[in-house]
Amino acid sequence: MNKRFENKVVIVTGAAKGIGKACAIAFAREGGHVAVADVDEQAALETVGEIEGARGTAIFARCDVSQSDDVKSLVEATVGTFGGVDVLYNNAGVVRYGTVVELSEEDWDLQLNINLKGTFLTCKNVIPEMIKRGGGAIVNTASVQAFASQKTVAAYAASKGAVVSLTTTVALDHAADNIRCNCIAPGTIHTPMLDWAAEKFSPDDPEKIVKEWGELHPIGRVGQSDEVAKLVLFLASDDSSFCTGGCYRIDGGLLSGIF
Repeated sequence: MNKRFENKVVIVTGAAKGIGKACAIAFAREGGHVAVADVDEQAALETVGEIEGARGTAIFARCDVSQSDDVKSLVEATVGTFGGVDVLYNNAGVVRYGTVVELSEEDWDLQLNINLKGTFLTCKNVIPEMIKRGGGAIVNTASVQAFASQKTVAAYAASKGAVVSLTTTVALDHAADNIRCNCIAPGTIHTPMLDWAAEKFSPDDPEKIVKEWGELHPIGRVGQSDEVAKLVLFLASDDSSFCTGGCYRIDGGLLSGIF
């Protein structure tokens, strides 16, 4: 087993379920001390329990990433427990469906505040701690919908496009601090969020629509959270030491075709 994160301190937001959970467990498996950040306390504590059950090290920090005080508390708890921060994985995100006409202002704000403002706030509070450690790595979660959108995801696509731009700027601004910043653009990944969407659009047969979504990808299926975790850990590790400012697709070939 690789131990690329031995004695490294890692913050993962949205770590209670799905991709965030898979990444938190993977970081801990490779020796990282992980702060599991989420608003879902019960599920997040289950993630911590799985890590500790496998002899890893983790703490839970309740954090709404759209709230500055919550983010400050998350970073303070992480530094207070583990001594600093070396890696930040910004995974927390939400989607609400609707065109710009249909979407409520509240749902627009919710998605921009969590998906984009949350990434800004965590970077803002974590980067000074990384500088104290001599550098670090940040990975943000964008989406294929930053580049080629489906219908009725106006706010989500806008927020994820902005995450790509923010990633580039952070990488440029902090390269001299030995801080790398990259993002990933997942296609359809089987997570609780995907199951929620499937129930919404096909309540009578959600498994059928998940299969149909998977068939849109040239590989012929949806992705799995563990597959995404492998890319996130690569970008967060020294294996990607010459990578910064990039957005890396993990989409089963979805954006490679026109049909």
